[in-house]
Amino acid sequence: MSNAELQSRKVQAIARGQGNAYPVYVERALNAELWDVEGKRYIDFGTGIAVCNTGHSHPKVVAAVKAQLDNFSHTCVMVNPYESAVALAEKLNRIAPGDSDKKTIFVTTGAEAVENCVKIARAHNGRRGVIAFNGGFHGRTNLTMALTGKITPYKHQFGPFAGDIFHAPYPVAFHGVSVKDSLKAIEHLFKVDIAPCDVAAIVVEPVQGEGGFYAAPPEFLQALRALCDQHDIVLVMDEIQTGFGRTGKMFSCEHAGVEPDLMTMAKGIAGGFPLAAVVGKSEIMDAPLPGGLGGTYGGSPVGCVAALSVLEVMQEEQLVERAVKIGDTFNQALSALKEQYPQLIGEVRNQGAMIAMELVIDGDSEQPNTALTQAIIANAAEHGLVLLACGFYGNVIRFLPALTIGDEIMAEGLAKFKTLFESLVG
Repeated sequence: MSNAELQSRKVQAIARGQGNAYPVYVERALNAELWDVEGKRYIDFGTGIAVCNTGHSHPKVVAAVKAQLDNFSHTCVMVNPYESAVALAEKLNRIAPGDSDKKTIFVTTGAEAVENCVKIARAHNGRRGVIAFNGGFHGRTNLTMALTGKITPYKHQFGPFAGDIFHAPYPVAFHGVSVKDSLKAIEHLFKVDIAPCDVAAIVVEPVQGEGGFYAAPPEFLQALRALCDQHDIVLVMDEIQTGFGRTGKMFSCEHAGVEPDLMTMAKGIAGGFPLAAVVGKSEIMDAPLPGGLGGTYGGSPVGCVAALSVLEVMQEEQLVERAVKIGDTFNQALSALKEQYPQLIGEVRNQGAMIAMELVIDGDSEQPNTALTQAIIANAAEHGLVLLACGFYGNVIRFLPALTIGDEIMAEGLAKFKTLFESLVG
């Protein structure tokens, strides 16, 4: 069966709204490499959108999952729980930033985790409003679409959305939005749209994912922490894409020394198995009544043993430290490319192994080069690469290599990217 034949079947069988970036159908994958049904090899710089931080099919994760399947696949943690869920919650509570006592709940997707943060915050302080940020992405459910700060493709055609959601600018120096601008906008919200005593939570990504891989300056996250403390607002840190070593810390907010009240975890948590969590301060997490939180598949035993193995692998292979080295290598190579093409590459930025290259026209940050970005993605497979785009204007190439990627594979992939880029720009 060829890629083209499978794509034809897919178009007939699966709704167009669930599109695919590449007409490339994977047969097998190992660490940082994929092979399609036609036998072609690809270097994966996307890892399933920051999911396989420990690489594809890590032997330790695979062994744990196989052993669990020999025992049982599901009982529902809300009916007959199991030790792996308890052990994982204990570990997540220990590694979450800050010294406060923590508790955890398990769900299945990142969007569920965000939505449960809003539920928990509202139960805790009895307030209605939630503040999020322009360019942020928090999911595709109705509430998380409302929180998401980008219309196309996430919100177009899908309204009306949940009410009492407010947006403020996210600080992005490259686009002239300062920390002061963002904080002033929140103060204006308090004057114009909602009083701080009515705000349940502020939800923020410490590095915007779909928004373009912009890292919040530490002073911004610290100012949000102070603002939330001042007004008894719950500070929610959305660490779905940034967590589990991706940014060179276990969680990105550690770069700013900030302890959130609640934080979301998903993507890299379980090496590719569907699992997500909310971890937060115990007194806030315990606000909902029994039965108010949960879900049939939340805390799957297969996902829990995979996550426990991921945490072991991260420690044994020192993947948090490895993320820093990967980020430095990518930054050096992409910055050298920027020196050659300053009119096309506006900025190279990274926090650990969360790496981005923003493409512009005539060196102007306010002229996004969406066409070139689309061309790079469209031609990546021909060069044996899997790449992802993002950004408010779709003009950012994001790199999310496995934290287990070897130096030789990384160098080969970067060389392939340079060839791809130069083939398109002349």
